[in-house]
Amino acid sequence: MKIDWDRRTCARKGHTTYAPDDPRLRTKLHARTALGDVWRCLRCGDFVLGEPHGSGPSAEAPLVPRGKVLRDLFILRFLAVERALRGVFIVLVAVAVWKFSNSQDAVRRLFNEYLDVLRPVFRHFHYDLDHSPVVGSIQRAFGYRHSTLLLVAGLLIAYALIEIVEAFGLWYGKRWAEYLTVVATAAFLPLEIWELTERVSGLKIATLVLNILAVLYIALAKRLFGLRGGRRKFDEERRGASLLEVETSAGAAASA
Repeated sequence: MKIDWDRRTCARKGHTTYAPDDPRLRTKLHARTALGDVWRCLRCGDFVLGEPHGSGPSAEAPLVPRGKVLRDLFILRFLAVERALRGVFIVLVAVAVWKFSNSQDAVRRLFNEYLDVLRPVFRHFHYDLDHSPVVGSIQRAFGYRHSTLLLVAGLLIAYALIEIVEAFGLWYGKRWAEYLTVVATAAFLPLEIWELTERVSGLKIATLVLNILAVLYIALAKRLFGLRGGRRKFDEERRGASLLEVETSAGAAASA
């Protein structure tokens, strides 16, 4: 089933109409009906009853995202939500590490007490907690210095801020955010691959695949780093997606 991104967006946000000064172009976007004047929406192409939202020279008409641009924006906002959720989760982990750094001894005693209680229960199911990788990792964490844990918490907060800034920029379709997302995500890919060599899990594989696809999609679809013609081709594509630009070209071709 093919999604009509133009009408879907107009149904949610409303139509966008414009009255250009050029009389020939104006007649293409305007009509009179028994109910009153109607103007053609620059996004979906439907005629809308009422006064236009703006008027003036054709060159000053709003550049309304439509078609492929809207689809790309939907995908970017999906990635923005994923980045925002990840950023919030990392902030929570950083807060937990910071709190742990201030009460290591108390947490160690509490952990050992619970471990003594749970050890017979797990032994009943033939699972040795003393040789558990998870338990071993937690016990090693108790030996970290207070300054080391504070450094880890600070690095986690910095990483979370990058994720949240990415989410904000991607949601609003900012080009700088697309560059930041590609660079930051690509920089962490070697670490994610190295983690898979240590221990494979479905979540790690899914995260790695999602990040690789995100890097490739954004870099190619948005023509970053000069790919597929770079910024010039990207701007041309956006201008060419404007209904007013299409109508102007059609009028010029007819005159020729």
